[in-house]
Amino acid sequence: MTEVPSPQLRISDQERESALNALGEHMSAGRIDIDEYGERSARITAAKTRGELAGLFDDLPAPHPVYGGAAPVAPAPVAAAPPQTAVARPHGWNGGQRAAAALVPLVWIATIALIATTTLPAFPLILAPIALTVVGRALWGHGWDHRGDRPRVRREHRIDHREARREMRDEMRDEFRRRRDRW
Repeated sequence: MTEVPSPQLRISDQERESALNALGEHMSAGRIDIDEYGERSARITAAKTRGELAGLFDDLPAPHPVYGGAAPVAPAPVAAAPPQTAVARPHGWNGGQRAAAALVPLVWIATIALIATTTLPAFPLILAPIALTVVGRALWGHGWDHRGDRPRVRREHRIDHREARREMRDEMRDEFRRRRDRW
């Protein structure tokens, strides 16, 4: 065992993470099995001092946990996913389409409010939102929102996910076979 500096000092989350990464390296190398990894990782998360942590690596060669201000053993970097916006923005819409999309519901709400609160006849008032809806539909035609593409897009989406699931399944099988062959 390598000498642990100040074994009575309490450990930080960074040191615990370093120990878990080191333990993962030992499992990947085949020095410990999955059950032993589970037991040791539970003891790592429960450890309070450097001495307790070091005791879990007595029978293992390097890598060991990094203590103090040194950089922990870091896993391979993972590409960050691009941030997603909360509001879906329709691509390819021009200004008129956006204006109509905003005005139609507002005109309907205003018309209903006017009908409910005034003594004006409802028939002429209801013609305004209907006309705006018809004009918008006539300008951009049936299917301008690309609904005709939806079945094709959904089918492609399902195929992509099916292929991704197959790749993941094959990777898991290969990893299981490699580990089984090592034992």
